[in-house]
Amino acid sequence: MTAHRVVDVNGIRLHVAERGEGPLVVLLHGFPECWYSWRHQFGPLAAAGYRVVAPDQRGYGRSDHPERADAYSILHLVGDVVGLVHALGEERAFVVGHDWGAPVAWHTALLRPDIVRGVAGLSVPPPFRGGRPPLAAMEDRFGGRFYWNYFARPGVADAELGRDARTTLRRVLYAASGEGRRAGGDRQPLVEPGQGWLDGMPDPQELPDWLTEEDLDVFAESFTEGFTGALNWYRNIDRNWELTAPWHGTVVSRPALYVYGDKDVVPNFPGALELIERLPELMPRLVGRPVMLPGCGHWTQQERPDEVNTALIDFLTEVTEVTEVTEAAEGTEGARFTG
Repeated sequence: MTAHRVVDVNGIRLHVAERGEGPLVVLLHGFPECWYSWRHQFGPLAAAGYRVVAPDQRGYGRSDHPERADAYSILHLVGDVVGLVHALGEERAFVVGHDWGAPVAWHTALLRPDIVRGVAGLSVPPPFRGGRPPLAAMEDRFGGRFYWNYFARPGVADAELGRDARTTLRRVLYAASGEGRRAGGDRQPLVEPGQGWLDGMPDPQELPDWLTEEDLDVFAESFTEGFTGALNWYRNIDRNWELTAPWHGTVVSRPALYVYGDKDVVPNFPGALELIERLPELMPRLVGRPVMLPGCGHWTQQERPDEVNTALIDFLTEVTEVTEVTEAAEGTEGARFTG
């Protein structure tokens, strides 16, 4: 059974769900979700011999929601992962992230490779820092209509999304799914003048097979305090670009896995598919080629749990086995994966 508790990390309290014993695997959810988005991964990963822990990240669910917007920078988020690993009594962990959780996972591996055994990202590919602030770039490309820019306006999206959390989540989860993308076309996530983010999203009469009414209840309950904490992540996008300047031009050095759906809006951002095609040459520690799931939308591990679980377990097993062989050969627990 999955157990729940609260862990003190970096001056805040994080709610975590955990199951299993063995090497630690930290699962990081995205927007607008919570620990529950990994519900299909707990059993299979624990059965494969891993200790699986999924927190509500700061600003979400039953974890603390700091009031200051600048308390949600990428350094805070990476710090939460590092602090969580240590609070759980471990020195190293596999870190897996989806959506916003993927940049946190990638940056944890980039900034603190000493604690990351391996890193996997779902939906959002590894970070390659651009030459200018992202919000300004999106402002120029889309004339301020891109949803990042809309979310960056204090109080605006907070009010829209918080008006009816359950309706918001139903529309968002459907619209970005494979079913929603096929029904609504592969449009970019733009907010037209005088409209809100949800206005371009259908409100489905029936939920897709992978999402039940009970699932929706759990997600809605996790936003009883509103969406401001989650939206504050977006309000640090340009600040994150500034803070990560010392790592400009560097790549993730840990063993890595990337999984995405071909109906996901993120890989279909301008230039993203070209980047994904080049990942094997850009990231020498990428284990295999990026795993593409045909027909899958944005909610990768929820829409296609069996395929995601297989990819994750294969990756975890390969890295674990090579690490154990290397450590045994070198006679040290500090050896690193060299495959």
